[in-house]
Amino acid sequence: MKMHTQYLFFTGKGGVGKTSLSCATAVKMADEGKQVLLVSTDPASNLQDVLNSPVTEKIAPVNLLENLSAININPEISADEYRNRVTEPLKDILPEAEIKKMKEELSGACTTEIASFDEFSRFISGESEGGNFDVIIFDTAPTGHTLRLLELPAAWASFSEENPDGASCLGPTSALKSSQDRYNKVVETLRDANQTTFYLVSRAERSSLKEASRTSEELKELGLNNQKLLINGVFKALDHSDDFAVKMEEIAEKQLESIPQNLRDLEQQQFPLLPYNVLGIQKLRSLLDEKLQEKVVEEKLSEAKETNPFLKGIDELVNDLTAAQDHGLIMTMGKGGVGKTITASALAIMIARKGFEVHLTTTDPAAHVQDFIDQLGELPANITIDRIDPKVETQRYTDKVLGQKGGNLDEAGKKLLLEDLKSPCTEEVAVFHAFSKAIQQAKRKFVVIDTAPTGHTLLLLDTAGSYHREIMRNTEMNTAGIRTPYMSLQDGSLSKVILVSLPETTPMREAAALQEDLKRAGITPYAWVVNQSLSMQAAIKDPLLRSRARAEGEVIRTIENSLTQRIYGIPYLPKEELLPALLNFYSENQLEKTH
Repeated sequence: MKMHTQYLFFTGKGGVGKTSLSCATAVKMADEGKQVLLVSTDPASNLQDVLNSPVTEKIAPVNLLENLSAININPEISADEYRNRVTEPLKDILPEAEIKKMKEELSGACTTEIASFDEFSRFISGESEGGNFDVIIFDTAPTGHTLRLLELPAAWASFSEENPDGASCLGPTSALKSSQDRYNKVVETLRDANQTTFYLVSRAERSSLKEASRTSEELKELGLNNQKLLINGVFKALDHSDDFAVKMEEIAEKQLESIPQNLRDLEQQQFPLLPYNVLGIQKLRSLLDEKLQEKVVEEKLSEAKETNPFLKGIDELVNDLTAAQDHGLIMTMGKGGVGKTITASALAIMIARKGFEVHLTTTDPAAHVQDFIDQLGELPANITIDRIDPKVETQRYTDKVLGQKGGNLDEAGKKLLLEDLKSPCTEEVAVFHAFSKAIQQAKRKFVVIDTAPTGHTLLLLDTAGSYHREIMRNTEMNTAGIRTPYMSLQDGSLSKVILVSLPETTPMREAAALQEDLKRAGITPYAWVVNQSLSMQAAIKDPLLRSRARAEGEVIRTIENSLTQRIYGIPYLPKEELLPALLNFYSENQLEKTH
C-alpha cells in the first residue's frame, strides 16, 4: 500500500479486520523510519493483544518498535466523563431522578461517538500531548451522522433550561472540550485529499461490501472523497480434493463479483484469509509482506492438530425453547453482519415445523428475512411473516416531533433538530411502538423478532422524566402500552433474547458489550448462537480451514466459561441458498413435535 497522507482512517463493521490492517500499516510505516501514532476509538478494542504491548489512554511507545506509539481512547469512558460534565452543574438544581434521566438520554450511540470524536479531534488539530508524528493512523472512523451534527452551528448555541430542545443528542455543548473552530479545522483536514485517506475495510462477502458501499456514499456526501477499498479474508482453497473448500472459494469469487458500482471506482487491494490470527509484530508484518506470509503460513499449517470444542446445534435450541411452552417472544440480537436474520428465520421455520403457531417479523432496514424465506418455496401453513419498516416508523415519529417542536425554532434550530432525529436512538424508539404490538401476540403464539431494541432504548422508554412523556405524546400508545412491553421483555418466562456472534474475537466482544447493555435494563440473554462455525463441519480436509476451525476453540471456550450458560452453533455452510441448506443440515426426525 502506498501511503502519502498524514492521517489514515480505517473504517468498517466489527470483525472485518480494521484493527489488523491498521496495525499492520502502522508497523510497516514505522519500519520504514516514520514516526507513527496509532489511535483506536473502538470500544471493543483488542489493540494490545494485536500489538502484544500494553496500550492505555496515554500515548506510549509500542514494545520492540522504536518509531511506533499507540493510544486507546475508550469511548465508554469518554462518554461517561462527558455525561458527568453535562450533569455536574445541575446537581444542586435538579432532583436526582432528573439527573439520572438526563444521563440515560446521553447514553446513546451518538453521545458515545461525539465524546470519542471530541477526544480524537485533538490529534488532528495538533493539540494532543505526546510529540510530533509523521503519520497518525485511526482504527475506526467517525460516522457521517457525528460529523454532520458537529458541523451545525446550532449545535453550538448556548444551552439553557428554557430551550433543552437545542441539542438533546449532544447535551449542553459547553461539556465538549473542543471549540467549534477546532471542529471546523478538523473537518477541513478530513476533506483534504493531500492530508487524509479513508480505508474502507470489508470482507469478501455481499453484506459486508454493501455496508462499505453505504459508508463510502455517506463519506462522499460530506466531501470526504479520498477513499480506498481493502477487501480482507479472501479465501483460496489449498486442498482441491476438499469439495467443501472448493465450494467456499467459488462462493467467495461470486460475492466479489457483486461489488457495488460505487466501490468499483476506488483503488482496491485484497488480502487472503490466513490460517492464523494476526497477533504480534511478526504476524502483523506478514500481512503486508508476501514472503514472510508464506513462511508463517507454512509454519502454522505444520502444527499438530488438536480437537475442536463441540457446539450443540440450533435444533437443540428449538427443543429447549419449545419444551415447556407453546408461545413466547424470541428475539435475535447482535451487531451487523453476524447472522441475526438467518438465525431468526431458521428458528421460526423449525418451530413451525414442530407444529407450533409462529409469527416472524423483522426491524432490519435491509429486510433480509424475505430474501431467506424466498429460498424455501413452500412455507408451513402455521407461520406468518411481516416486517416493521423502520423508515416508515421513523418518518412518522420525526413528522410528529417536528410538528410539535419545529414551530418554535428558527431555521438553524430546525436543521439541528432534524439532524438530531437522524440518530440511531430515534429509529429504535420509533420502531418500538410497532414492536410492542408483536409482544402482545407472544402471549398466544411464538413470535420471533429479528433485531430487538437495545438496553439503552428500553431504559429511555422507562425513564420517568420528560423524554419519556415526550415519547408517549408522540406515539399512539397509552402509558400502559409503553410500560407493559418493557415489563414483558424483563419476564424471562415469556421473552428470550438470543445473542448472535461469529466465532471470532471482535464480534464476541461486541456481543458481550450488548449483553451488558441489556443487563442494565434488567434483561439477561437466554442463550448465545455462534454462527458460521467451521468446527461444526467434521469432514473438512483443507489445511487452512482446519487451522481456522481450531482457532475458533478459544473464542467458543471464552463464551462458554464466562458469558453464557447456553451456547449453540450454526455450521459454516458453503451454499448460496443458505436457509434450505441449514434446515437440511438437521434431519427431519429431530424436528418432530416433542410434546
